[in-house]
Amino acid sequence: MSEVALTVRNLRVVFGAAEPVVHGVSFDIAPGECLAIVGESGSGKSVTARSLLGLAGANAHVTADRLELGGRSVLGLTDRAWRARRGKDVGLVLQDALVSLDPLRPIGREIADSLRLHTTLGAAARVRRVLELIEAVGLPDPELQVRKLSGQLSGGERQRALIAAAIAVEAPLLIADEPTTALDVTVQAQILGLLEQIALAGTAILLISHDLAVVSRIAHRVAVMHDGRLVETGGTAQVLGSPRQEQTRRMVAAIPTDKPRGTRLSLTARPADAPGTTCALSTPFPRESTVVLEAIGLSKSFRRPDGSRQLAVDDVSFALHRGSTLGIVGESGSGKTTTARLLLALLAPEHGEVQVRGQPWSAAGEKTRRGLRASVGAIYQDALGSFDPRWNVAEILTDALGLRHERRAPQTTARLTTLLDEVGLAASALPRRPLELSGGQRQRVGIARALAARPEILICDEPVSSLDVSVQAQVLDLLDDVQREHALSLVFISHDLGVVAHVSDQIAVMRAGRIVESGPARRVFAAPQHPYTAQLLAAVPRLPA
Repeated sequence: MSEVALTVRNLRVVFGAAEPVVHGVSFDIAPGECLAIVGESGSGKSVTARSLLGLAGANAHVTADRLELGGRSVLGLTDRAWRARRGKDVGLVLQDALVSLDPLRPIGREIADSLRLHTTLGAAARVRRVLELIEAVGLPDPELQVRKLSGQLSGGERQRALIAAAIAVEAPLLIADEPTTALDVTVQAQILGLLEQIALAGTAILLISHDLAVVSRIAHRVAVMHDGRLVETGGTAQVLGSPRQEQTRRMVAAIPTDKPRGTRLSLTARPADAPGTTCALSTPFPRESTVVLEAIGLSKSFRRPDGSRQLAVDDVSFALHRGSTLGIVGESGSGKTTTARLLLALLAPEHGEVQVRGQPWSAAGEKTRRGLRASVGAIYQDALGSFDPRWNVAEILTDALGLRHERRAPQTTARLTTLLDEVGLAASALPRRPLELSGGQRQRVGIARALAARPEILICDEPVSSLDVSVQAQVLDLLDDVQREHALSLVFISHDLGVVAHVSDQIAVMRAGRIVESGPARRVFAAPQHPYTAQLLAAVPRLPA
């Protein structure tokens, strides 16, 4: 075994005639070591990882003084030569396993492909090895799993299957690009534990992530990337515990876990405040005792393919008070999003009802609800998917304001500019389409659209789960600001307990469609009463003390 699994010296990546997106990056990874490259979206992390596999893209120009896998240079390899090396010498785990896996082939065949291409194992031996791999990554009942398609697996199960395929031939290097992003906290903990075991077995791991709390659990060293350059590198405890560079300090400050309600996470939303400082007491959250939204005994089921019914929401009740935030947490499949759709009257409950300001909401007809619709807004996880891609920002917001017939009027432009200003965007964003915006900018437009009708209530369904930690911090601070300014009441739904603890006054913990624990956020997180809540909290990754 080589003393160095991966050697990178002065790596540069340029697309076309543009400026380099990766500038002179250098690092080594030893067998059994995990190096994490962290940074914001657009910092060059994923381009760096793909360049190491010959996957930077057809229009990419990749150069380096040295680029070696296991002591052997891979500079200038042809596509055919790279295909022979991928899987055998280096494995790859991507963030979106659903896209990475062939939806038409059972996962057993997906995993067996690497064995067929890179080993001399016969058919029977490959079958045995696939079953061993499925068991090794913690999937139950391997004989059943090998026959399943990717669409029949949960997000965590798909990610485990992808890892099984990546480690099938025991490549000396594994590159994991955001392998736990958007996974719920317990599945994330399981995937991180699996990666730890792989490193202990001697595999070198390059972990790409924007989540410092996640990498602090398994990385031996951390390299911080910004604008295509490594700005800080060192041992994990040193870099995350005593960061030297401003960019690293900003990322550490942006992590919401264990930051009290009202603590600023970024400089963007309110420049006068420093990250990690509590807002002035002169602008408290305007909480009141008035109930503005109430769920009473909500139940909802869906028909399975075999004709049976699955109970997605089971006798759920809670009350939202004016000016407060109710956080709803739980794993994937716990019923959180179905509950959100019931609150928005996008689904009708089979039992129970939703009331808005004490008036029937779910039980009312749509004609009656129309008069209350402006009171209830929504912010979705996938802002891009919720927009008409043909419309620019001005058209999206004009439609939300109900002024499509007056879109060219000066007063309409003034209102649009005011809306954008409230969410920290310049008027120059008005002519741009959603695809021309960054993820954080799109989410800000989504918030502006939700605020257009001046609602009293906002239903936020995973509004920051796909954002990097710095942009997430800006959006969370923005929601704090608009809540204070407009006395908004928020239902904040997320699988990220660190985020929910930071933003919430009250907490409801969901499991298998039911609320298993609820109460003031501080009490629930400090002294959980239900074993499931304690299990979730134990799985939350935290920075080293």
